[in-house]
Amino acid sequence: MTTMRAMVMTGVGGPEMLQAAELPLPARAGAEALVRVHATSVNPIDVKTRAGRGSAAAIRQYPVVLGFDIAGTVVEPAYLSHSLAAGREVYGMTLVPRLDGGNAEFASVPELFLAPKPTSLTMAEAAAVPLAALTAWGMVVDIARAHDGQRMLIHAGAGGVGHFAVQLATYFGATVTATCSPANVSFVRELGAARVIDYTSTRFEHEVHNHDVVIDLIGNVHDNTGTRSLTTLRPGGLLINAPSGSWPTMLDEARDARVRATDYKVSPSGATLAVITRMIDAGDLRVHVDRVLPLEELAEAHRLVESGHTRGKVVVEVARG
Repeated sequence: MTTMRAMVMTGVGGPEMLQAAELPLPARAGAEALVRVHATSVNPIDVKTRAGRGSAAAIRQYPVVLGFDIAGTVVEPAYLSHSLAAGREVYGMTLVPRLDGGNAEFASVPELFLAPKPTSLTMAEAAAVPLAALTAWGMVVDIARAHDGQRMLIHAGAGGVGHFAVQLATYFGATVTATCSPANVSFVRELGAARVIDYTSTRFEHEVHNHDVVIDLIGNVHDNTGTRSLTTLRPGGLLINAPSGSWPTMLDEARDARVRATDYKVSPSGATLAVITRMIDAGDLRVHVDRVLPLEELAEAHRLVESGHTRGKVVVEVARG
């Protein structure tokens, strides 16, 4: 086999810019593993990149293969004695757009970005985990240092990152208040949130006060959610914002409100993902898949994520059969 099926981004624009193509198999370089991709998922960063934001500025030429998440089987390991040997089921993140991503039958991935796939998950379920769970871990565990007695507000608690953030914060002892749509209130409560606010009927800033941390997965792209969140923090509290470019005045506003703020961008880490694998297999962390679509319907998967109304993740199956 010298070629593979792929869906490529032919340029910046709408979902119609995603087109089917036959490409050469990726060549490994350095400590990369060649992985046969069984499934991938669509994250907001994929949608933003396709639309000309996100990672689009780093794209040097088109067409390019998107897809930050993969779950699959190692075909060629990084080196012969590597623990992730040929035939091993793995999941992780790709290096889009420096390398082509998971919207193709094969991907070459730095071995440090991969971890053993949770045995309790299907390939489709595993593909929904890496970027979203690692983002939630970075915000909740690495930066916020979730702990007993901490009070944390998490926006978009039913989304891809949000549903992991609620579970991780609760697991490490924080008392979580989460916002979501009315259809997802019960779902988010089941994830462990002590209090769930339907943002369509309640202004969260009227109900939430003196919290230690806000996990802001919205910013000011909708109803000035970021700015309103500053009033829910105690003096010196911390707001962590993930959607890049969503709130240019964040630092100035936080300083005026006498609280702290930082942005966050996910770092691929097989080591952290291995910890997440153990939590998943132990039943301490679960993933919710909203929809599974075939690779040929990648454009529809982008539309679903772009709508902002999915619960958990939208997965794309790449392997046939």
